[in-house]
Amino acid sequence: MGWSKCNGLETSVPIMVVAISFLFFSTLLVTDSQTLVPAIITFGDSAVDVGNNNYLPTIFKANFAPYGRDFTSHTATGRFCNGKLATDFTAETLGFTQFPPAYLSPQASGKNLLIGANFASAASGYYDKTPYLYHALSLPQQLDYFKEYQSKLVKLVGSSKSSSIISQALYVLGAGSSDFVQNYYIDPLLYKVYTPDEFSNILVKSFSSFVQELYGLGARRIGVTSLPPLGCLPASITLFGFGNNGCVSRLNNDAQAFNKKISSSASQLQNQLSGLKIAIFDIYTPLYNFVKNPSKYGFAEARRGCCGTGTVETSLLCNPNSAGTCSNATEYVFWDSVHPSQAANQQLADSLLFQGIGLIS
Repeated sequence: MGWSKCNGLETSVPIMVVAISFLFFSTLLVTDSQTLVPAIITFGDSAVDVGNNNYLPTIFKANFAPYGRDFTSHTATGRFCNGKLATDFTAETLGFTQFPPAYLSPQASGKNLLIGANFASAASGYYDKTPYLYHALSLPQQLDYFKEYQSKLVKLVGSSKSSSIISQALYVLGAGSSDFVQNYYIDPLLYKVYTPDEFSNILVKSFSSFVQELYGLGARRIGVTSLPPLGCLPASITLFGFGNNGCVSRLNNDAQAFNKKISSSASQLQNQLSGLKIAIFDIYTPLYNFVKNPSKYGFAEARRGCCGTGTVETSLLCNPNSAGTCSNATEYVFWDSVHPSQAANQQLADSLLFQGIGLIS
């Protein structure tokens, strides 16, 4: 599937050939038609939110320094990162010269909508009560905004052109982490009622329903990110590691079990829904590799995020007064205690590219 799973010459050489061929082919296409897909439409949580939470009454915001300090504009946009997200790098690789706007922002109007829109909301998830806790947009609410977006698109370019954009667009869905880290693991009303396996089943059922509804609205190319190694997030080690400094195994086991379930569900959906192309992007493996062997991938620090102490800071706790914030985030796997740095996101995006070739071919 990607470089992260290459174990030897016999597997790595064919993958490199495919990758080089794809990059050559994509360069030709981009030259001719500017972008490999007409639009990118994104749903999910803080891993892919580009600023929708700026316009919501939630504490989960990232529209202040030091967030965004290494972004193109060197200003905070609402991305939970020092710079670009993995999806930003993917957009650039696909030929986009500007990023699809956060749908709740003033930029989401007129011709800007032709390249897609981002509906993601930090602290959202497959479990509807997760975003409710934090005043974020649930996935059903994100879908409602997508329907509104479709109506605007029809007014802009007509129904025929709009349908073409919707059917050929690349859809990205990234969720699930908040459901576990910001809800299940800290709420006794959940973890005392459901086992991790039972809670995963609830999330996967929600995932399946979401994809079916999105398909019914015209989506045909859907890329879904897996859960990362939840137990390796600096915040998880601090909160759930009981003083140990390594990854929390039980959290990683939960993430891996969930990833198997969602992959199986995706395969079933592809078999059931005619014309659907769906891929599960393996975020777990490359990020786990970064944490376990950081120097191999050009990093010096994987236990702490760059911002503040790097052990608990995220959102409001990561601010201009956070003492100890590093000067060079490229050396860090994590920007804050939960989210990858721009440098890590760039390598993750390379992995996503190879895994998602089938979605755009």
